[in-house]
Amino acid sequence: MSAAFSQLGPYLALILVGFLPNEIWRLLGLLVARGLNEDSEIVVWVRAVATAILAGVIAQLIVTSSGALATIPLAVRVAAVVAGFLAFLLIRRSVFAGVAIGEAVLIVGAFALAP
Repeated sequence: MSAAFSQLGPYLALILVGFLPNEIWRLLGLLVARGLNEDSEIVVWVRAVATAILAGVIAQLIVTSSGALATIPLAVRVAAVVAGFLAFLLIRRSVFAGVAIGEAVLIVGAFALAP
C-alpha cells in the first residue's frame, strides 16, 4: 500500500498546497459578496481594479514577452490583440470568439514571418 501512496503523493501535495488554499479564499469571497449589490460603489470599484490589473498583465505580456512569444514580432502580437478585441466586440461580446481570433492571428503571423 505504501507504493500506491507514494505514487499519489505528488497529486495529494498539489491538492493540499495548490488547490485548497486558493479555494478557501474563493469560497470566502463568495460568502462575503453574496449580500452586496452589483451596482454599489465598492463592487464597481473592485471590478474596475480587477479589469485594470488584467489589462496591465496583458500589456506586459505583449510588450515584454519572454520565451517562445518573444520570437514573434511586436507588430504581430499587437495585431493579434486588436483582432481579438474587435472579434469580441463584433461577435456579440463573445470571449471565446475574441480569444480564438486573437490566437489564430498570432499563430498565422508567427508562421508567416518565420525564417
